[in-house]
Amino acid sequence: MDFAISTSYKESAVAFFAFNREFPKMLRELDTDNMVLDVFSADKCVNDKSCSITKVLAPKGKLSQKTVFVVNIVKKTDEDLLDSLSAACASLTSALNNAKITSVDICTEITASLDKKETVISILNGIKLSNYTFNKYFVKKKKDNEKSLVKANLITDLDIKHEIEANIAVLDGTLRARDLQTEPANHLYPESFANLCKKMETVGVKCNILSKDEMLRLGMGAFIGVAQGSAYEPKLVALEWIGNNNNTSPIVLVGKGITFDTGGVNLKPTPGMTEMKSDMGGAAVVACFVESLAKRKTKVNVVGILALAENMISGTAQRPSDVVTSMSGQTIEIDNTDAEGRLVLADAMWYAQEVYKPKIMIDLATLTGAITIALGDTYAGLFSNDKELETALISAGQKCGELLWHFPMSKKYDAQINSDIADVKNTGQSGRGGGSITAAHFLQRFVKEGVKWAHIDIAAVTRNKYDDKPLYPKGYTGFGVRLLNEFIKSNYEA
Repeated sequence: MDFAISTSYKESAVAFFAFNREFPKMLRELDTDNMVLDVFSADKCVNDKSCSITKVLAPKGKLSQKTVFVVNIVKKTDEDLLDSLSAACASLTSALNNAKITSVDICTEITASLDKKETVISILNGIKLSNYTFNKYFVKKKKDNEKSLVKANLITDLDIKHEIEANIAVLDGTLRARDLQTEPANHLYPESFANLCKKMETVGVKCNILSKDEMLRLGMGAFIGVAQGSAYEPKLVALEWIGNNNNTSPIVLVGKGITFDTGGVNLKPTPGMTEMKSDMGGAAVVACFVESLAKRKTKVNVVGILALAENMISGTAQRPSDVVTSMSGQTIEIDNTDAEGRLVLADAMWYAQEVYKPKIMIDLATLTGAITIALGDTYAGLFSNDKELETALISAGQKCGELLWHFPMSKKYDAQINSDIADVKNTGQSGRGGGSITAAHFLQRFVKEGVKWAHIDIAAVTRNKYDDKPLYPKGYTGFGVRLLNEFIKSNYEA
């Protein structure tokens, strides 16, 4: 979808925003014969609902032959105005598509209580994130699943072309992550995923791909053990964006990339199995975020590490009770083959610390079903060994709407992952009780002293399973790209 900035109305459709039934000032100046005002005032759908839309075809005057959409938002407090605006834009986008509108002018002059630049960005976010569809594999039904809206012209006198382009790069990253999460596993597997990452070199990202043989030489027994039941070999991908040549250590992001997870010998039940194609959600977010940094030429140093493997059941699959040796030298008892994400992350995190010497490391993973029991699909779970890092991530989530909730880290939980025959085992003694916390403690065993680390469990928020939400149509969400962007922008770009 294309966006433009202009000071004039060019398209055949135009949209304005009203708050609490107060007719928009900018529309009043154009609606000289009060035709739109009369229809808006008489529209019984404009009531106390959070958002309602009045549609008018203007046959004459300054709005001649234009289809006018007036979006009324129920204003409660100034604090929630921007969120309400983004949500209203999602409703507007739906109305535009239902009306088969291909391009629209959007008046961004709304109310003096809102910052003009933030207003434009909120409108952009609402339209682009809600106008998403994945129709790659439709043939007969392709036209039925296409969006008609392909262009929005944002009416503003602000000189914010750079800000618009930068924000679009981030939104494109979110939508690209959705695409990857939606891809079926016969199309997206470790090698094909790694090849897609290689193409990011065209925008300035350096891509290194480790083969299984290279991983063996490095001693990544935990990582390779997960993949040994699959016909696809594992891949470790390192995406480097060095936007600041001051030799500062990079911020390292590590993403779990299980392209399909059967659970292995501890086979998952049939319900929900199809969702396991998105068990690479963390890797998708990390890859697409690094690409977005390159597109907007951010002056920071960031490395994304993707742990790509497929967890299958076969005659070569690892067994419960197996013991593997990780790259760190620690031995791991495999208590449950379905607790595989933490195994690939253990070696990927150790590799990241050995090679890139980060002071800050953040991993994102669809790690546990237990996080869904704890938080539902509204918050992602946050675990950290550093209060300052934890606070910065929570703040970033609040700013962009990708919310985090912090969980405790305690030696009492850590003791649950001690093994009787190895250094550590990959599940806690309580099973699913506190399962997200014991999983985080497992990962912490592979964090070097002095490294500030955070683990974000996105299992509950990677998929919007039941109904459309304003910025997240039903399906996969790309949750995490905007969160990481806000974290970097707020704490390191200045």
